[in-house]
Amino acid sequence: MFSNRLDWNLPLNRISIALAARCAAGAEVLDLTESNPTAAGFDYPVAQVLDAFADPAALLYEPASAGLWKARQAAAAYYAARDVQVSPDRILITASTSEAYAYIFKLLAGPGDQILAPRPSYPLFEFLARLESVEIVHYPLIYDHGWMIDFERLAEAAGPRARAVVVVNPNNPTGSYVKREELEQLVEFCARRDLAILSDEVFSDYPLRPDPRRAETVATAGGALTFSLSGLSKVCGLPQMKLAWIVVTGPRPLAQEAFQRLELVADTYLSVGAPVQHALPKLLAIGRLVRDQILRRTAANLAGLRAALGERSACQALEVEGGWYAVLRVPRVLTEEEWTLTLLEQGGVLVQPGFFFDFESEAYLVVSLLTHPETFCEGIARLAAAVARPSGRGSPL
Repeated sequence: MFSNRLDWNLPLNRISIALAARCAAGAEVLDLTESNPTAAGFDYPVAQVLDAFADPAALLYEPASAGLWKARQAAAAYYAARDVQVSPDRILITASTSEAYAYIFKLLAGPGDQILAPRPSYPLFEFLARLESVEIVHYPLIYDHGWMIDFERLAEAAGPRARAVVVVNPNNPTGSYVKREELEQLVEFCARRDLAILSDEVFSDYPLRPDPRRAETVATAGGALTFSLSGLSKVCGLPQMKLAWIVVTGPRPLAQEAFQRLELVADTYLSVGAPVQHALPKLLAIGRLVRDQILRRTAANLAGLRAALGERSACQALEVEGGWYAVLRVPRVLTEEEWTLTLLEQGGVLVQPGFFFDFESEAYLVVSLLTHPETFCEGIARLAAAVARPSGRGSPL
């Protein structure tokens, strides 16, 4: 009696079962997967955050399909502070980037149409697409001293039912930014094939090293219909506030029509609360206080990771340019699942296997640079010790 959109088979995997058993037994777990900034020990300016919600205007219901003008102006000012000029009348407010994806999929694709998404990447696209009766077709990112788009495979993936190309900039979990030359090629590719570009830029404020080649946003690309997504979850480390936005750019008549149609979708839901929209200017202004802490921690943890592994370790930390994660390539003496279970059961260290992010080959592990430094340092030390053992197995760490 239920929709086939929800016929997902979601039994607990071996890693979840092992983790639950360890927690139930009260055993130590060094969690190197922490992705929730509000649970990672950062010093939030509590009084300032709460004060942002004291505006009496939040008591007035003002249904605005694209979002309150005040909030749209605040999002435009966020871009202006990064020397990117975006008009507020091209910004649409949503409750989350997940909701933004849903709106855009509704706008661009009918049942059975296809959205091209990168692999490896965040494993949410298939679920969001399935809820819209849309199919995800993957194109690969390839690694050669850094990650890059495989344009040959992208072209092969772009069949007659393709409607858009998703880029995550920087990607989660590879931490790779789209480069300017890649963006030029992507815009030309999409314009020629009548495809839109969806750019998820939630981690773009977290570079781990300077690089003049990177394109921090596609909002100024111009040659193809483009949707740039971001929001409070990562920009200010406030996922619980539930506010994001879409910037619609591209050839003017096409972008205008796309925005008008998005407004119709948004008007059907009117999901974003008034309090957080009125609070947005102040939240964005104080967001730097949290971002600075996150930047310092991710940079320090990355440096600690590289130092712990050294140059001779069989575990290699792949190049990462930004975001909150690091990818480790480990020997294929064990599968990713076996590595993850061994680290958890013998060393009390929780990591994520690469197949959670659709890595095409073995063996990769993913760790969060957001983790508290003491936990991260000890967890990486135990991981390095496990990798140094000839078989990856043996006596407990």
